[in-house]
Amino acid sequence: MEHQEEAETKGFFQSTTAKMIMVGFLSLFLLIPLFFVQDLILERSQRQKEMVVETTSKWGEAIFINGPIIRIPYKDTLTNKVHYAYFFPENLTGTVDAKMQKALERSIYKSNVFSTAMKFSGSFTNPDFTKKNIPAENVYWNLAKVIIQTKNLKSLKDEVQMKLGNQNLTFEPINSNDGITGLESQTFDYKVFADSTSFTLNINANGSNEIKIIPIGKTTSVAMNSDWNSPSFNGFVAPTSRNVTSTGFTADWKVLHFNRPFAQQYFENFPNLSSYALETDFITPVDEYQQNERASKYGFLVIGLTFLIFFLIQSISKINIHIFQYTMIGIALVMFYTLLISITEHSSFSLAYSIAGSSVVALITLYSISILKNRKFPIFIGIALTVLYTFIYVIIQLEDYALLVGSIGLFCILAAVMYFSRKIEWK
Repeated sequence: MEHQEEAETKGFFQSTTAKMIMVGFLSLFLLIPLFFVQDLILERSQRQKEMVVETTSKWGEAIFINGPIIRIPYKDTLTNKVHYAYFFPENLTGTVDAKMQKALERSIYKSNVFSTAMKFSGSFTNPDFTKKNIPAENVYWNLAKVIIQTKNLKSLKDEVQMKLGNQNLTFEPINSNDGITGLESQTFDYKVFADSTSFTLNINANGSNEIKIIPIGKTTSVAMNSDWNSPSFNGFVAPTSRNVTSTGFTADWKVLHFNRPFAQQYFENFPNLSSYALETDFITPVDEYQQNERASKYGFLVIGLTFLIFFLIQSISKINIHIFQYTMIGIALVMFYTLLISITEHSSFSLAYSIAGSSVVALITLYSISILKNRKFPIFIGIALTVLYTFIYVIIQLEDYALLVGSIGLFCILAAVMYFSRKIEWK
C-alpha cells in the first residue's frame, strides 16, 4: 500500500500538470529580479535627469522672452503714491535662429543644448493715461524705461542691444518689487520719441529644452528655424505654418490681439503671461532609458514564451528538462536587460540591443544543446528567440503603431502555440 502511494506521488510530480505548475511559479518568481531591473532603469534615468539639469543650468536653461515693454511711473491722485504703467508694442516681429551645439557631457550623461540669435522689431503707440483719468502732470515721462522679462540672464552671450527711435538703449539686470525678473534700460524721456517709436532689439543667448516668446504685440509675427529635427509646438497658439525635416525645422506664428485674452496696457499690476507663450520644445522623442524601460515591460512576455517553447519541446520530444535548467534559462533572460542598460549608457540603444540579444540567444542556444542532446531543437530555439527579440525591438521603435503591431504579433504567436500543441496528450 505504501509503495502504491509513493508511486502515485512520484507519478504526479513527473506529470505534465505538475511541470506546468512549477514552470508557471518559476515565471512568476522571475518577476522579482525583473522588477529590480526596472527599478535600476528608473534610478539611472533619474540620475541622468539630475545631471542634465546640472549641466544645462551652467550652459543656459529654457529661454523665456516677454518684451520689450515700456514702463512709465505715474502718481495716483487719490493716494499720492507712485505706480507703474506698462505698455506693449503696437506690432512685434521676431526671427529666432536656434543652432544645436555639441552635447555637454558629465560622466556618461549628455545634454542637448543650443545657441540662439533673436532679432525683434516693431513700434509703440503713444501711451494713453486718459482712460485712468490720470492728469498729464502726474506722469513722469522722463523716467520711462524699457523692460524685458526673462528668466535666463546668465546665459546671455552678448550685451542686449536695442534702438528706440534714434537712441541706443543699454540694459541692466532687474528683480523688482512688481514681480519682474529680467532686464531694464536706463531712463529716458518718452516724449522725445513721440514721433518715432519704432525699435529694433537683438538678443543672443544659450539655452536648452525650450524657447518661449510672449506675443505681446497687437500684431505679433515670429519666425523660428533650427537644425533640430524633433520639435514639439505646445504653446498657447499653434504655428500658422511649420516644416519639419530630418535636418531641422521652420515654424511661423502670427497672433492678433483678439487671439489672446490680455490687453495692450496695464496699470499698477504687471500681469503673468507665461501661459500664453509661443512655445517650442526641443525634445528627444524616445531616449535610451525610455527605450530600456519599454523593453523591460516585455520581460515577462519573453520569459513566458521562452519557457513555453521549452515546455512544448519537452512535451513533444519526451525529453525531461529539470526545473533547475528552467531557472538557469530564466536568469539568462533577465540578464539581457542588465546587459542592455549597461551597454546603452556607453553606446546607442540599437547597438546595445544587438549585443545583449545576440549574447543571450547564443548562451541559451548553446545551453540547450546540452539539455536536449541534439542540434535540431536548439537551432529552432535560437531562431525563435531571435525572431522574438527582433519583434520586440520593432515594437519599441514604433510609436503610433506599437499597439497594433504588438496585438497582431501576439495573435500570430498564440495561433502558432495552438497549432504545435494540438497533438500533445495532456495527461
